[in-house]
Amino acid sequence: MSARNNQTNKAAARERLRQERERQAKKDRIRWQVVVAASVVGVLAIAAGVGFAVVQANKPSHWSAMKEEKNVVAPKNTEGTDGTTVVIGKKDAKNTLELYEDSRCPVCASFEQSVGKTVQSDVDSGKFRLKYVGATFIDNSDNGTGSKNALSALGAALNVSPEAFLEYKSALYSKQFHPQETEDKFAKDSYLIEVADSVKELKGNKAFQKAVTDGTYDAWAMKMSATFDKSGVQGTPALKMNGETLTAEGSKNPPMTVAQFNAAIAKALKA
Repeated sequence: MSARNNQTNKAAARERLRQERERQAKKDRIRWQVVVAASVVGVLAIAAGVGFAVVQANKPSHWSAMKEEKNVVAPKNTEGTDGTTVVIGKKDAKNTLELYEDSRCPVCASFEQSVGKTVQSDVDSGKFRLKYVGATFIDNSDNGTGSKNALSALGAALNVSPEAFLEYKSALYSKQFHPQETEDKFAKDSYLIEVADSVKELKGNKAFQKAVTDGTYDAWAMKMSATFDKSGVQGTPALKMNGETLTAEGSKNPPMTVAQFNAAIAKALKA
Protein backbone atom coordinates (compact mmCIF):
# COMPACT_ATOMS: atom_id res chain seq x y z
CA MET A 1 0.00 0.00 0.00
CA SER A 2 1.40 3.42 -0.95
CA ALA A 3 1.98 6.11 1.64
CA ARG A 4 -0.63 8.22 -0.13
CA ASN A 5 -3.32 5.56 0.23
CA ASN A 6 -2.35 5.04 3.84
CA GLN A 7 -2.74 8.77 4.59
CA THR A 8 -6.08 8.82 2.75
CA ASN A 9 -7.40 5.93 4.76
CA LYS A 10 -6.33 7.54 8.02
CA ALA A 11 -8.02 10.80 7.03
CA ALA A 12 -11.23 8.93 6.16
CA ALA A 13 -11.14 7.12 9.46
CA ARG A 14 -10.67 10.40 11.35
CA GLU A 15 -13.61 11.92 9.43
CA ARG A 16 -15.85 8.98 10.24
CA LEU A 17 -14.84 9.25 13.92
CA ARG A 18 -15.59 13.00 13.90
CA GLN A 19 -18.99 12.43 12.33
CA GLU A 20 -19.78 9.70 14.83
CA ARG A 21 -18.83 11.98 17.73
CA GLU A 22 -21.07 14.72 16.33
CA ARG A 23 -23.98 12.31 15.98
CA GLN A 24 -23.47 11.09 19.57
CA ALA A 25 -23.21 14.64 20.84
CA LYS A 26 -26.46 15.50 19.04
CA LYS A 27 -28.16 12.47 20.59
CA ASP A 28 -26.91 13.49 24.03
CA ARG A 29 -28.24 17.04 23.55
CA ILE A 30 -31.66 15.71 22.49
CA ARG A 31 -31.73 13.27 25.38
CA TRP A 32 -30.88 16.06 27.84
CA GLN A 33 -33.57 18.30 26.40
CA VAL A 34 -36.12 15.52 26.82
CA VAL A 35 -35.03 14.91 30.42
CA VAL A 36 -35.23 18.63 31.23
CA ALA A 37 -38.64 18.94 29.59
CA ALA A 38 -39.96 15.91 31.46
CA SER A 39 -38.61 17.30 34.71
CA VAL A 40 -40.33 20.61 34.12
CA VAL A 41 -43.60 18.86 33.32
CA GLY A 42 -43.23 16.75 36.45
CA VAL A 43 -42.58 19.79 38.63
CA LEU A 44 -45.54 21.58 37.11
CA ALA A 45 -47.73 18.51 37.65
CA ILE A 46 -46.66 18.28 41.28
CA ALA A 47 -47.26 21.99 41.73
CA ALA A 48 -50.67 21.66 40.14
CA GLY A 49 -51.47 18.67 42.33
CA VAL A 50 -50.38 20.50 45.47
CA GLY A 51 -52.40 23.51 44.40
CA PHE A 52 -55.46 21.34 43.80
CA ALA A 53 -55.03 19.64 47.15
CA VAL A 54 -54.75 23.01 48.91
CA VAL A 55 -57.87 24.26 47.18
CA GLN A 56 -59.76 21.08 48.06
CA ALA A 57 -58.58 21.25 51.66
CA ASN A 58 -59.78 24.82 51.94
CA LYS A 59 -63.18 24.10 50.41
CA PRO A 60 -65.91 23.75 53.05
CA SER A 61 -67.18 20.20 53.50
CA HIS A 62 -70.81 19.37 52.89
CA TRP A 63 -71.52 19.29 56.60
CA SER A 64 -69.69 22.57 57.19
CA ALA A 65 -71.82 24.10 54.49
CA MET A 66 -74.94 22.66 56.11
CA LYS A 67 -73.90 24.22 59.41
CA GLU A 68 -74.10 27.64 57.75
CA GLU A 69 -77.19 26.89 55.66
CA LYS A 70 -79.94 29.48 56.18
CA ASN A 71 -82.76 27.65 54.42
CA VAL A 72 -83.37 24.86 56.91
CA VAL A 73 -85.98 22.20 56.14
CA ALA A 74 -87.37 21.11 59.50
CA PRO A 75 -89.20 17.80 59.94
CA LYS A 76 -92.85 17.69 60.90
CA ASN A 77 -93.57 17.27 64.61
CA THR A 78 -90.99 19.87 65.62
CA GLU A 79 -91.22 23.35 67.11
CA GLY A 80 -89.06 26.41 67.66
CA THR A 81 -86.41 28.06 65.52
CA ASP A 82 -85.35 25.72 62.69
CA GLY A 83 -87.48 22.98 64.26
CA THR A 84 -84.83 22.07 66.84
CA THR A 85 -87.38 21.63 69.66
CA VAL A 86 -88.49 18.01 69.58
CA VAL A 87 -91.00 17.14 72.30
CA ILE A 88 -92.89 13.85 72.20
CA GLY A 89 -95.68 12.67 74.47
CA LYS A 90 -99.06 13.68 75.84
CA LYS A 91 -99.63 17.42 75.72
CA ASP A 92 -101.18 17.46 79.19
CA ALA A 93 -98.12 15.82 80.80
CA LYS A 94 -96.87 18.18 83.50
CA ASN A 95 -93.22 17.08 83.44
CA THR A 96 -90.57 17.00 80.75
CA LEU A 97 -87.59 14.68 80.57
CA GLU A 98 -84.76 16.05 78.44
CA LEU A 99 -82.62 13.37 76.79
CA TYR A 100 -79.27 14.22 75.20
CA GLU A 101 -77.76 11.57 72.92
CA ASP A 102 -75.23 11.06 70.15
CA SER A 103 -76.15 8.29 67.71
CA ARG A 104 -72.60 6.85 67.68
CA CYS A 105 -72.30 6.92 71.49
CA PRO A 106 -71.78 3.40 72.91
CA VAL A 107 -72.95 4.45 76.39
CA CYS A 108 -76.13 5.84 74.84
CA ALA A 109 -76.61 2.46 73.19
CA SER A 110 -76.23 0.73 76.57
CA PHE A 111 -78.72 3.16 78.12
CA GLU A 112 -81.27 2.62 75.35
CA GLN A 113 -80.91 -1.15 75.45
CA SER A 114 -81.38 -1.17 79.22
CA VAL A 115 -83.75 1.71 79.98
CA GLY A 116 -85.26 2.67 76.61
CA LYS A 117 -88.47 0.65 76.98
CA THR A 118 -89.06 2.10 80.46
CA VAL A 119 -88.69 5.63 79.10
CA GLN A 120 -91.14 4.79 76.31
CA SER A 121 -93.63 3.34 78.80
CA ASP A 122 -93.46 6.44 80.99
CA VAL A 123 -94.00 8.69 77.96
CA ASP A 124 -96.99 6.60 76.83
CA SER A 125 -98.54 6.73 80.32
CA GLY A 126 -98.17 10.49 80.56
CA LYS A 127 -95.72 10.47 83.47
CA PHE A 128 -93.64 12.92 81.45
CA ARG A 129 -93.04 14.16 77.94
CA LEU A 130 -89.71 13.49 76.23
CA LYS A 131 -87.60 16.33 74.84
CA TYR A 132 -84.88 15.02 72.56
CA VAL A 133 -81.61 16.84 71.84
CA GLY A 134 -79.25 15.22 69.33
CA ALA A 135 -75.47 15.62 69.38
CA THR A 136 -72.72 14.92 66.82
CA PHE A 137 -69.50 15.44 68.80
CA ILE A 138 -68.24 11.88 68.29
CA ASP A 139 -67.72 12.68 64.61
CA ASN A 140 -65.14 15.23 65.76
CA SER A 141 -63.35 13.03 68.29
CA ASP A 142 -63.32 9.80 66.26
CA ASN A 143 -63.54 11.34 62.77
CA GLY A 144 -66.36 10.56 60.40
CA THR A 145 -69.87 11.74 59.64
CA GLY A 146 -72.04 8.99 61.11
CA SER A 147 -73.44 11.00 64.01
CA LYS A 148 -74.53 13.79 61.69
CA ASN A 149 -75.91 11.45 59.05
CA ALA A 150 -77.87 9.41 61.60
CA LEU A 151 -79.28 12.57 63.16
CA SER A 152 -80.45 13.67 59.72
CA ALA A 153 -82.08 10.26 59.20
CA LEU A 154 -83.79 10.61 62.58
CA GLY A 155 -85.22 13.86 61.24
CA ALA A 156 -86.56 11.94 58.26
CA ALA A 157 -88.18 9.44 60.66
CA LEU A 158 -89.65 12.24 62.77
CA ASN A 159 -91.17 13.67 59.62
CA VAL A 160 -93.09 10.40 59.27
CA SER A 161 -94.33 10.35 62.89
CA PRO A 162 -93.10 10.68 66.49
CA GLU A 163 -93.67 6.94 66.91
CA ALA A 164 -91.48 6.16 63.89
CA PHE A 165 -88.81 8.45 65.33
CA LEU A 166 -88.75 6.68 68.69
CA GLU A 167 -88.75 3.22 67.14
CA TYR A 168 -86.01 4.16 64.70
CA LYS A 169 -83.89 5.67 67.46
CA SER A 170 -84.30 2.45 69.43
CA ALA A 171 -83.27 0.41 66.37
CA LEU A 172 -80.16 2.51 65.78
CA TYR A 173 -79.05 1.83 69.36
CA SER A 174 -79.97 -1.86 69.33
CA LYS A 175 -77.45 -4.66 69.73
CA GLN A 176 -78.32 -5.76 66.22
CA PHE A 177 -77.47 -2.52 64.48
CA HIS A 178 -75.34 -0.26 66.67
CA PRO A 179 -71.70 -0.34 65.51
CA GLN A 180 -68.53 0.12 67.50
CA GLU A 181 -67.83 3.79 68.20
CA THR A 182 -64.79 3.71 65.88
CA GLU A 183 -66.77 2.07 63.07
CA ASP A 184 -68.51 4.82 61.11
CA LYS A 185 -71.31 2.68 59.63
CA PHE A 186 -73.95 5.36 60.10
CA ALA A 187 -72.12 7.45 57.51
CA LYS A 188 -73.63 5.16 54.86
CA ASP A 189 -77.17 6.01 53.77
CA SER A 190 -77.66 2.40 52.70
CA TYR A 191 -77.01 1.19 56.25
CA LEU A 192 -79.37 3.74 57.78
CA ILE A 193 -82.07 2.55 55.38
CA GLU A 194 -81.30 -1.07 56.27
CA VAL A 195 -81.85 -0.25 59.95
CA ALA A 196 -85.07 1.59 59.06
CA ASP A 197 -86.46 -1.53 57.41
CA SER A 198 -86.81 -2.98 60.93
CA VAL A 199 -89.37 -0.24 61.74
CA LYS A 200 -92.90 -0.87 60.49
CA GLU A 201 -93.65 2.72 59.40
CA LEU A 202 -90.28 3.10 57.67
CA LYS A 203 -89.90 -0.25 55.94
CA GLY A 204 -89.97 0.35 52.20
CA ASN A 205 -91.03 3.96 52.83
CA LYS A 206 -89.84 5.69 49.65
CA ALA A 207 -90.37 9.21 50.99
CA PHE A 208 -88.25 8.40 54.05
CA GLN A 209 -85.55 6.76 51.93
CA LYS A 210 -85.44 9.72 49.55
CA ALA A 211 -85.11 12.15 52.45
CA VAL A 212 -82.14 10.13 53.74
CA THR A 213 -80.34 9.83 50.41
CA ASP A 214 -81.09 13.45 49.43
CA GLY A 215 -79.95 14.76 52.80
CA THR A 216 -83.20 16.68 53.20
CA TYR A 217 -82.66 17.21 56.92
CA ASP A 218 -78.87 17.63 56.92
CA ALA A 219 -79.07 21.35 57.74
CA TRP A 220 -81.63 20.60 60.45
CA ALA A 221 -79.26 18.03 61.96
CA MET A 222 -76.51 20.64 62.18
CA LYS A 223 -78.86 23.15 63.83
CA MET A 224 -79.91 20.48 66.31
CA SER A 225 -76.25 19.69 66.97
CA ALA A 226 -75.61 23.40 67.63
CA THR A 227 -78.46 23.32 70.15
CA PHE A 228 -76.65 20.55 72.00
CA ASP A 229 -73.36 22.47 71.87
CA LYS A 230 -75.04 25.47 73.51
CA SER A 231 -76.73 23.38 76.20
CA GLY A 232 -73.71 23.08 78.47
CA VAL A 233 -74.07 19.29 78.58
CA GLN A 234 -70.60 17.73 78.52
CA GLY A 235 -71.36 14.16 77.50
CA THR A 236 -74.01 11.67 76.51
CA PRO A 237 -76.30 10.23 77.53
CA ALA A 238 -77.49 13.04 79.78
CA LEU A 239 -80.93 13.37 81.34
CA LYS A 240 -82.72 16.31 82.94
CA MET A 241 -86.13 16.34 84.56
CA ASN A 242 -87.70 19.78 84.37
CA GLY A 243 -84.21 21.21 83.88
CA GLU A 244 -82.53 19.34 86.76
CA THR A 245 -79.83 16.78 85.90
CA LEU A 246 -80.66 13.17 86.75
CA THR A 247 -77.92 10.92 88.12
CA ALA A 248 -77.68 7.46 89.60
CA GLU A 249 -77.90 7.54 93.38
CA GLY A 250 -74.53 8.33 94.95
CA SER A 251 -72.81 9.22 91.68
CA LYS A 252 -72.52 11.90 89.04
CA ASN A 253 -73.26 9.42 86.26
CA PRO A 254 -76.56 9.06 84.42
CA PRO A 255 -78.87 6.24 85.55
CA MET A 256 -77.97 3.22 83.45
CA THR A 257 -80.34 0.59 84.80
CA VAL A 258 -84.12 0.53 85.16
CA ALA A 259 -83.81 0.60 88.97
CA GLN A 260 -81.46 3.60 88.88
CA PHE A 261 -83.69 5.39 86.38
CA ASN A 262 -86.90 4.80 88.31
CA ALA A 263 -85.27 5.97 91.54
CA ALA A 264 -83.93 9.12 89.88
CA ILE A 265 -87.30 9.90 88.28
CA ALA A 266 -89.17 9.36 91.56
CA LYS A 267 -86.78 11.64 93.42
CA ALA A 268 -86.99 14.34 90.73
CA LEU A 269 -90.79 14.30 90.63
CA LYS A 270 -91.01 14.68 94.41
CA ALA A 271 -88.78 17.77 94.35
